[in-house]
Amino acid sequence: MKLSATELSAEEVRLRDEVRAFLAERLPTGSYPLGLGMAADTDPAFSRDLGSRGWLGMALPKEYGGGGRSAVERLIVVEELLAVGAPIGWHWVADRQSGPNISNNGTIEQKQYFLPRIARGELSFAIGMSEPEAGSDLASVRTKAVKIDDGWVINGTKIWTSGAAEATHLIGLFRTSEERYGGLTQFIVDRNTDGLKVSPIPFIDGTRHFCEVSFSDVFVPDTMRLGSVGAGWGQNTAELVLERGGVDRWMSLMPILEHWATHPSGRLTTWEQADLGSVLARCWAFHGLSLSITRAVDRGESPTVEAAMAKEMATRFEQECIDIVVRHYGRTPELDSSDPHESLLARAILTGPAWTIRGGTTEILRNIISKALIRA
Repeated sequence: MKLSATELSAEEVRLRDEVRAFLAERLPTGSYPLGLGMAADTDPAFSRDLGSRGWLGMALPKEYGGGGRSAVERLIVVEELLAVGAPIGWHWVADRQSGPNISNNGTIEQKQYFLPRIARGELSFAIGMSEPEAGSDLASVRTKAVKIDDGWVINGTKIWTSGAAEATHLIGLFRTSEERYGGLTQFIVDRNTDGLKVSPIPFIDGTRHFCEVSFSDVFVPDTMRLGSVGAGWGQNTAELVLERGGVDRWMSLMPILEHWATHPSGRLTTWEQADLGSVLARCWAFHGLSLSITRAVDRGESPTVEAAMAKEMATRFEQECIDIVVRHYGRTPELDSSDPHESLLARAILTGPAWTIRGGTTEILRNIISKALIRA
């Protein structure tokens, strides 16, 4: 594992400042519900506004409607969106990983159809990976896609499929043969396809973001197969680099942290100063880690292990931040509070334990890291 220290260039800093100015005007304080990172609200109009400015699909090829820009430039935009708890739910998955996946593995026809619409904020994607008996161990998925003359018939169940109730499409990992790794293939599935049923799962904080998706003789034409038959495992692994190594793994609590740091209740005690300094220092370290991983992606590398390392540390840090803020809050925050920051903190307390599960459990990530260290 090797990462190089890096900083933003002058041009990248100008982009950051441009995004900050836009968000201050487009999302004035109190005009939108604050979100916990990638679990933020869905606002298709806001997503289309970002698309019209060229801030969606930024790293997608220009010939397919993308910006042809770097992964680092996209990271800069995402970092500013997460900092203010922006309503990114509609475009999040499509922009972060479905678009790049289609760009890297799709047919020309798939690229021509999907990528411009992703870049304009018109489409919303969900990820069909986990199943009731296959969570972090995705090679154990059982939902089958069986080949027929003009396509595939899918039967089975996916679970914890974030945003599936609102998404227009789903990219799923399905079993096409009994070979453990070589028997997996990805497909693009229209959410309105006959036989596909989406059932939102009520979460402890009252949200219904997670979903169960059942497939009952769902027909998918072969033109919607993403990549070669049996190539799904490799594609899925590459996709997880985009999911695990980004700033979204340490910025879920950022609106709460910013409010806590800038609205102290009187003079800070030595204890509070120490906690605030620790949080600030680690945020800066994670910023540098995510930036270094993204630079590697721009160099054409696939920093799978580095992304796993970042995700393992960053999600534990997010949970630690909840404990720190609650410790200094002075009372139990109320979920139905009229103060949006108090309500958001209450949501974080309820949902934070899941943060080390989504995107791969801590135990699985440590296995990935340890195996890489042994090989090295």
